[in-house]
Amino acid sequence: MTRNDSADPEKRMEQMLAKLKSRQFRITPQRLAVLRILAAEEGHPSAEEIYETVKTEFPTTSLATVYKTIALLKDLGEVLELGFPDGSNRYDGNKPFPHPHVICTKCKKIMDPPLVSLDALRDEIGRQTGYRILHHRLDFFGLCPTCREAE
Repeated sequence: MTRNDSADPEKRMEQMLAKLKSRQFRITPQRLAVLRILAAEEGHPSAEEIYETVKTEFPTTSLATVYKTIALLKDLGEVLELGFPDGSNRYDGNKPFPHPHVICTKCKKIMDPPLVSLDALRDEIGRQTGYRILHHRLDFFGLCPTCREAE
């Protein structure tokens, strides 16, 4: 997978599972359900959205279980967290590396635009500033086509 392509959900699921198993974490049905959603979802779901989906299959699942699973995957580098000032964090398990996002300020839809020049920009910023860039975040905010049509 190149950094500009979405991963195959099955391969992402296998990668996340392999990382959990290599560190001897328990693989529960609820945890698998969270992994499945994060691996396949390109819409950057919130923990609450993941919880609502998992709860339909496993009604006794708690929101805490979802948060713990996300935190674990984040610590393992398998999920990218998009934090927002209002606390409405969203998660990307399909592309768990820094990449740009386009975010609708009205409906909160998040898309991943294919920007091939972002790595070159990161490298140039490092050269010009002397910083060793460890990670980055680039977000563009605006109105999506659906919300623009509704105006």
